[in-house]
Amino acid sequence: DRALQARHTSIVVAIVDGEFTVKALHQVNGIFKLKAGNPTYPDIVPKEGQSLEIWGVVKSCIKRFA
Repeated sequence: DRALQARHTSIVVAIVDGEFTVKALHQVNGIFKLKAGNPTYPDIVPKEGQSLEIWGVVKSCIKRFA
C-alpha cells in the first residue's frame, strides 16, 4: 500500500539501486536498515551514494502452491 507511511518494523517493498526487494524496515535514532527475514541473506544498510526508495508497505500476502 503506497498510501501508508512506513514505520519501524513495517514490511516494505523497497527499490535499492533499481532492484525491488521486500524487507522489514528498522529505524533507530534516525538510522535505518532493511532487515532480511531469512537469516542467510544480509541486511541492507544504505551506503553513501546508494539509491534507496521505500515504494510501499506490505499489508497482506497470498500464497498459492501448485
